[in-house]
Amino acid sequence: MTSAVKARADEVPYTLDEPAPKVLGFWDQSAFWANLGVSLFAFSGAYTVLAPDADGRPTMSIMAGIVAMAVGTAIGGLMLGLAAAPGARTGQPAMVLLRGLFGARLSYVPTVLNIAQLIGWGTFELIVIADAARALWDGVPRWGYVVAAGVLTTALTIRPLGSVRLLRRYVTVAVLVALVYFYAQLLREPLPDLNHGSWGGFWTGADAALAVSISWVPVAADYTRHARSARGAFGAAAVGYSATQIIAYVLGLLALALVAGDSARVFDPFLHVTLGVLFFAVFVLREADQSFANVYSTAVSIQNLVPRADRRILSVALGVGITALALLLDIGDYAGFLSLIGSVFVPLLGVLAADFFLGSGRRGWDTGRAAPSRWTMIAAWAVGFAAYQLIYPGSIGWWTRLWTDIADALHFTPQSWMSASLLSFAVAAVAALVIGRVFRRVDRAAV
Repeated sequence: MTSAVKARADEVPYTLDEPAPKVLGFWDQSAFWANLGVSLFAFSGAYTVLAPDADGRPTMSIMAGIVAMAVGTAIGGLMLGLAAAPGARTGQPAMVLLRGLFGARLSYVPTVLNIAQLIGWGTFELIVIADAARALWDGVPRWGYVVAAGVLTTALTIRPLGSVRLLRRYVTVAVLVALVYFYAQLLREPLPDLNHGSWGGFWTGADAALAVSISWVPVAADYTRHARSARGAFGAAAVGYSATQIIAYVLGLLALALVAGDSARVFDPFLHVTLGVLFFAVFVLREADQSFANVYSTAVSIQNLVPRADRRILSVALGVGITALALLLDIGDYAGFLSLIGSVFVPLLGVLAADFFLGSGRRGWDTGRAAPSRWTMIAAWAVGFAAYQLIYPGSIGWWTRLWTDIADALHFTPQSWMSASLLSFAVAAVAALVIGRVFRRVDRAAV
């Protein structure tokens, strides 16, 4: 399948056969990442940073959750910046970059996983948009809001760089005004004791916030390949995203405190203040940039498997697909979904950062369609993944039992101070450097 015409010079090419234009300046990128940092998930999913127990009840105080979220987000922002820089340097999208890390054929493994998680995120976004829109006005059935959000999402993916510039010019200002307004309103309300509760599960809460940032790591280069400089790409992603995610999550946690921790009512404090419906509508409409980013990056990821596929056709098909899924599913497994994302992509980033900045990437990666397989990097990724699971195996029944049994067999007991994200990142990075160096010495000895 080939494209009959070429894209505009200032737009994303239709296939991977065409070069990526370098047209996004620092402020374009900053606005893009800042908008992605403000999500309705920061409100509806704020309870996840309070380390909820098996029954969904928070185990941490609101203040502990705020600190854990800020720490996790700041670390996640730095990781996002590390993922953004290689795209700007090479001009390649994220999954094509992994040809250099793993080899062309082995890059299909993380590509398929990325496609699966992006479809999941895109579906969740449409569900959240529909639920929030019904909270604004329930005169339209849920399916109507889902379909409308799906159509808007698909339309934005047709001209993705134009959509990024649109965010900078108009949407960012409206979002910042809405955030300031809601802070002023919610802080006037009689808040309960924010220190009521414990600090137990701090790193579990931090990892939950970090996982939201990490969810963008495997797509960052899809956008920063159009950046004018690697330094600007790093700064825009790391600072722009972290700052607004912290602001949004604190607001979400304050709203959660006002409804006594009832996550099903977390939108109520926004809607019950003066002009709350108007300003909350800004968040609902802006949420489409999250679903847009997910659908567009899914299409670009598929192009790693089928380089000549037209991204416009892929985007339309994906938009229809996630709309159908959103009509059938709910958001009940959100926390488990986040932990699974983190366990896969945090160690992958550790391997990528180590090899790109300190290993063979310094001499330049082969990202061609015939790039040789690098099983050593797959092994390093697997080691980091195992480290994550041993520390925090998630909440999916049989999977949790499997890794708990493995930990018992190894006589390993996770400690409360252990962060699954930080330690798996470090383990994967060290494994990549050590394994890579050992095999380079073996290769030299053989020669």
